[in-house]
Amino acid sequence: MSHVEDELNSQPECWIRAAEEAGRHADALPGAGERVAIVGCGTSYFMAQAVAALREAAGQGETDAFAASEFPRGRSYDRVVALTRSGTTTEVLDLLGQLRGTARTTAVTADPATPVATAADHLVVLDFADERSVVQTRFATTALTLLRAHLGLHGDAVVADARTALATALPEGLVDCTQFTFLGRGWTVGLANEAGLKMREASLSWTEAYPAMEYRHGPISITTEGTATWMLGEAPAGLAEQVDATGGLWIEGTLDPLAELVRVQRLAVAVAARRALDPDRPRHLTRSVILAS
Repeated sequence: MSHVEDELNSQPECWIRAAEEAGRHADALPGAGERVAIVGCGTSYFMAQAVAALREAAGQGETDAFAASEFPRGRSYDRVVALTRSGTTTEVLDLLGQLRGTARTTAVTADPATPVATAADHLVVLDFADERSVVQTRFATTALTLLRAHLGLHGDAVVADARTALATALPEGLVDCTQFTFLGRGWTVGLANEAGLKMREASLSWTEAYPAMEYRHGPISITTEGTATWMLGEAPAGLAEQVDATGGLWIEGTLDPLAELVRVQRLAVAVAARRALDPDRPRHLTRSVILAS
């Protein structure tokens, strides 16, 4: 079993622990009414998109998500939360340094023995969700679970759905598809973006991701026999029928969207195996992007 397989299979237990610890970290996480930015790179940026949408929809306050390198320096926030598995990513550390003294900062990381421990005002450590694989799975979803629980949006059903996602066979013919499109709405747009990234990283697949209502505005033109369109969350009315009419494979997300992302992680590993690729060592990638000064 690859590291990534072992790590993605451990997610239900990681989510349970993160939800249990959310209360202990309440002071380090955004409070109701705060104006908040959530930042990250790669997978962490897509988790930031999901959290920002969840927090605003919950009425907790204005919340933006940015790639760390694209943070708007002239904009004011009460708190900036950085998601960083390694704690060493250059763009995140640079941003936290620039924000010191101007906004409260919190870093959510898997490794406290890294520079992020002193770069942020507050530290939330999820070391039990750290990973050996370059490809992120359980740290990202555990960080999102921590923040969902902090917002009161996590429940036992989410973990049950994750177990179902791990135990249920993938849809027939899905592994054989040549192109994958992932769709989301609201907070699941970030999950769709992450699903596409996971497939690219682990299996070198051709993937795209869109807000579901945008899919009709051009992207559906590539859908045909041998392609798959996967909806994370509730689909817009009529979209499944439109995809079926193209000859493409429609995958309806019936589980909690975060559990659906676990199914996508499994698909990425399965496609990698079909193509004789090592999902633990994706080409041209490292665990953390550290730029020379």
